[in-house]
Amino acid sequence: MMYDLVIVGSGLYGAVSAYLAYQRGLRCIVLERRSAIGGNIRDEQQEGIHVHKYGPHIFHTNNEEVWDFANRFAEFNHFRYCPLARNGKRLYHLPFNMNTFYEVYGVKTPQEAKKELHKEHEKEYYEYPINLEQQAVSLVGRKLYELLIKGYTEKQWGKKATELPTFIINRLPLRFRYDNNYFNDRYQGIPVGGYSSWIKKMLDGIEVKLNTDFMQAKEYWENHSKQIIYTGAIDEFYDYKLGALEYRSLRFEEKLYHTDDYQGCAAVNEVSEDIPYTRSIEHKHFEFGCQPVTIVTREYPTEWHQGADAFYPVNNERNNGRHHEYREMASIINPKIKFGGRLGDYQYYNMDEVIRRAIDR
Repeated sequence: MMYDLVIVGSGLYGAVSAYLAYQRGLRCIVLERRSAIGGNIRDEQQEGIHVHKYGPHIFHTNNEEVWDFANRFAEFNHFRYCPLARNGKRLYHLPFNMNTFYEVYGVKTPQEAKKELHKEHEKEYYEYPINLEQQAVSLVGRKLYELLIKGYTEKQWGKKATELPTFIINRLPLRFRYDNNYFNDRYQGIPVGGYSSWIKKMLDGIEVKLNTDFMQAKEYWENHSKQIIYTGAIDEFYDYKLGALEYRSLRFEEKLYHTDDYQGCAAVNEVSEDIPYTRSIEHKHFEFGCQPVTIVTREYPTEWHQGADAFYPVNNERNNGRHHEYREMASIINPKIKFGGRLGDYQYYNMDEVIRRAIDR
């Protein structure tokens, strides 16, 4: 059978691409290496709780078209992401806002908070920061950096902050009002019924093959398709011919607690260097659950190796240059194969950005 389109991967980019192709009347098939659809946004119901199997995902966007598209497949609840950070025995509010400044400096007004940050910058400031530490200090001062950023970031990336690029910390929200909502986006929430159900509705009517490794039969699928969308890693597709791209991976430790509430919120970041995991996620809070038990997942950053799940691309100059070389090679050798998604583009995306790129492409 000849397919108009073969989509490799049933994560968000693959599912959106398949849905759009199917709506245009194309004969398509989705190939999924794992035993369930959804990629890294997959969740699984346990004890009546939707457990995010590969880390928490909160949908948020300012793009009305993307929001309308997302709502075709599920109603979204009103969850807002308001994580806490733990350093030693104390908890602090995130993102950095007036609650945080009060907890750290004891200040109560925006003017007082700005004055404290001004004092910090008088002591240390970098007009042209050359690494993450200098960038963070120039944004929030040495005290907040040491207290709430340094330990978490170095665990996350497995490198000293002085060895990391500045852009990693550019996403850091900083606001002078009492507002614990991590995202400023107009539209936010979690799909009612979970992400796996959301993806399943996108793929309704489309042929899906689970436990199917495209790489094990690459030639077959290339000969039975007019076009391929590949959402896996581009370096893996070419057998690492130009060298492997770098990623950071995660290990998840999941535990059931016989209590109705373990930590009182969805996420607590562990910023102390002596705590090996970066955060603990209590899944029931994403959907305001009232179950008599709760499930908590702890995330442990790990070194990536070939064959491990890739979560975060290490977008330094060397890796970005290598990815560009892979892209150029692909355009010449396999023009009918299009790469997309976080792994295919070697780029960290929020979910709304993934949908936007799939629609535009």
